[in-house]
Amino acid sequence: MKNLVILFLCLTANICFGQDVREFREPFTLKLAVDSVRFYQQEVPKSKYFVKDAALQIYPGEHIFVEAETKDGIIESMKVVKENKNPSKTIEIEFSQNAEGRKNTGMTLEVSNPFGKMLKYKAMMYIVGKNEWIETSVIPVRPKLKSFEMWNDVIITLVLDQWKLEK
Repeated sequence: MKNLVILFLCLTANICFGQDVREFREPFTLKLAVDSVRFYQQEVPKSKYFVKDAALQIYPGEHIFVEAETKDGIIESMKVVKENKNPSKTIEIEFSQNAEGRKNTGMTLEVSNPFGKMLKYKAMMYIVGKNEWIETSVIPVRPKLKSFEMWNDVIITLVLDQWKLEK
């Protein structure tokens, strides 16, 4: 009986205080304006946010919270969570398309850095009209600030990886 009570208390504490991890995105229909006549549409299936180790895939329209565990200034692990319950270690990322009159006017990636060190990462994009991943430059995110990346291309998806903290 004592063991059952302890087990119940442990499970209850884990449910109450544990962060809701979102390993998978729900399926959705991605629609992007290309020009005043054409648009791009794709069915995105249920899929993992982290496609490999710390390689995060994000689609236009997604706004996600990535909780990072650090040790001695090094990012050791990352996970997507439902809410920003731990702002001191949660990177907020939003990827969107700007359009006017059904015409693409640009894509924007916002990345907020909750850490006291510079946040660096690399980015690859997959754009409408190309059949390959293209590396793109991104600026490091200064401590406790937010960065804005903008592209004129119609980007179907981005992969952000090689995350690290530097002085």
